[in-house]
Amino acid sequence: MKAVVMAGGEGTRLRPMTANQPKPLLPVVNRPIMEHVLRLLKRHGITETVVTVQFLAALVRNYFGDGDELGMNLHYATADLPLGTAGSVRNAADRLRDDRFLVISGDALTDIDLSEMIRFHRANSALVTVGLKRVPNPLEFGIVIVDEDGRIQRFLEKPTWGQVFSDTVNTGIYVMEPEVL
Repeated sequence: MKAVVMAGGEGTRLRPMTANQPKPLLPVVNRPIMEHVLRLLKRHGITETVVTVQFLAALVRNYFGDGDELGMNLHYATADLPLGTAGSVRNAADRLRDDRFLVISGDALTDIDLSEMIRFHRANSALVTVGLKRVPNPLEFGIVIVDEDGRIQRFLEKPTWGQVFSDTVNTGIYVMEPEVL
C-alpha cells in the first residue's frame, strides 16, 4: 500500500502566511502540518509515499527530503502548473501502477482510522473509496449525495442553503486501485 500526499496548492485563503511558505509546512503543535499527515500514514503502516508538489516545491523537498528521518520512503512528483487532485495523482502515476494507494491532502488535520477505510475499500472490492464525514454546517464544504447503499450519486461544491440536501462532505481522502490511473 502506498500513499499520495497532495502538497502542491498555493494556500491562497491563508495568505499572507502562505505567501512564502506552502500550507503543508505551516506549523501546528510545533511541527509542519504535513509531518502530522506523514506520521498518521506511518501509524497505519504506509511508509511508501509520493508527495505531489508545485507551489514552492523546493521548500517541501528540502524539509522532508527522502523521508528517512520519519522512517518513510518519500518520492516527489513535481508539476509546473496547478493540476488539481486528479491531475496531480495522474502526474504521480508512474510510482502508483503496482499497488492500491491512498490519497490525502498534505494539510489534512485528522485522526481518521485509515486502516478501517482501507478495510472497507477491500471488503467492497471498490475501485475508489471516498472518505466521507457528516458535519453540522455543510455550507463551507463540497457536499456528497449518497444512495441507501452508500454509493455516491452526486457531488455539489460549496452549496447555498437552498441547495443543501445532505450533511455529508468529502474529506479529500481516497483509497484507489491502480486501474483508475
